[in-house]
Amino acid sequence: MRHAQIGLIGLAVMGKNLALNLADHDFKVAIYNRSKNKTDEMMKEYKGCNLIPADTIQEFTESLEKPRKIILMVQAGDAVEQTIAQLIPLIEPGDVIMDGGNSYYIDTMRRSHELNEKGVLFLGCGISGGEEGARNGPAIMPGGSKTAYENMEPFLTKIAAYAEGEACCNYIGPDGSGHFVKMVHNGIEYADMQLITEAYHLMKDNLGLEEGEISDIFNEWNQGELQSYLIEITSLILNKKDEDGSYLVNQILDVAGQKGTGKWTGQISLELGIPIPSITSAVYERYLSSYKEERIIASKIYSDSPKEKGTLTVEKIRKALYASKICVYAQGFDMILKASQQYEWNLNCGEISKIFRGGCIIRAGFLNQIASAYQKDASLNNLLLDPFFSQLITKYELDWRRVVADAVLYGTAVPAFSSAIAYYDSYRTLNMPTGLIQAQRDFFGAHTYKRTDKEGSFHTHWMQQ
Repeated sequence: MRHAQIGLIGLAVMGKNLALNLADHDFKVAIYNRSKNKTDEMMKEYKGCNLIPADTIQEFTESLEKPRKIILMVQAGDAVEQTIAQLIPLIEPGDVIMDGGNSYYIDTMRRSHELNEKGVLFLGCGISGGEEGARNGPAIMPGGSKTAYENMEPFLTKIAAYAEGEACCNYIGPDGSGHFVKMVHNGIEYADMQLITEAYHLMKDNLGLEEGEISDIFNEWNQGELQSYLIEITSLILNKKDEDGSYLVNQILDVAGQKGTGKWTGQISLELGIPIPSITSAVYERYLSSYKEERIIASKIYSDSPKEKGTLTVEKIRKALYASKICVYAQGFDMILKASQQYEWNLNCGEISKIFRGGCIIRAGFLNQIASAYQKDASLNNLLLDPFFSQLITKYELDWRRVVADAVLYGTAVPAFSSAIAYYDSYRTLNMPTGLIQAQRDFFGAHTYKRTDKEGSFHTHWMQQ
């Protein structure tokens, strides 16, 4: 029997393309899928590739060189549990299992500890880039056993995307850190998409531009400091026409879907006490989009709401988009940093930002500036404290404020823009009004408060004069 250097289980879109990516790099790849017909179809389509099919999971494990290296590309949750349970009797201590799906990082932490007790090396690995990335080079975020990563590194760095000569793959940290970083990546992705959508809405609704014109604007923006994958594809989307010659985007129902990772990011931010308002507002806006029938009724009730034309321009919107984008990434990296401290992962935000530069959905030119910020100051608490970003926001701040104000006056919803500038304003405020909240808590619940001029905790009988 020919032995494969690496094996992959799960031949849906991501798994299939990842297997082909490995095969393209001259690795012999064992493949197995619970539904045998997927394996058969793949072998028929890609006959002659470095693929070794297996009809059973036992045949699959027997076809692998030792120590075995196995990538799981199955649906997060029960499917991962069941596949691992099937593998355990068939593999040995020292073998490697890598979960390459979008698993919940708490599950990954548990699996990491359980498999470690059995001597099996485990990686929870975030993989970003969709179908195209899996086939041609994704961003890869492996977390878990360092030894497991060392065994997998020759494969992962070969198939990863490259940016400025560096593989968009590096060891993230222990147990669930890889999947945590991927979760935050997806949260940033939600917010970035929402910001771009709001910029489009402002140009269409407030400035009266048509899709072809806005497509050209996004294409121009993609040549400058806003250069990114999402800006690029937005330009292409807006220029796409339907069979009748109309712009296709206008025929797409305005109800946005999601797969859950953005929701997880919001939930975990609340549990860890980390403010990410722009990311959570993007998730909520997708939920609100699903209220289509109610929105139709509300649009009729409030059809005569007053609108005030402001002084919007395309350039002001560009500046507001960039400033808001900085705040979104600041929130995401703050979440990574605070989780790293809480779980003692010792994550390197500079290296993580480099992984994001290629292959993944949020790849963007300004990630080089983020990497530079953390290289200059490894202890940087927030990107808003970095001189490059603080100077840029100061430069763009007035136009940013005008865009948000004009949007509100005109009645155009910009929740991501608005939450981003509110985050910035709160973060830079020396004395927030939240002392009043603490006084209210003490009034009705005797929760006590601290003072600025004295040490200790205090309680006041507020009704007594």
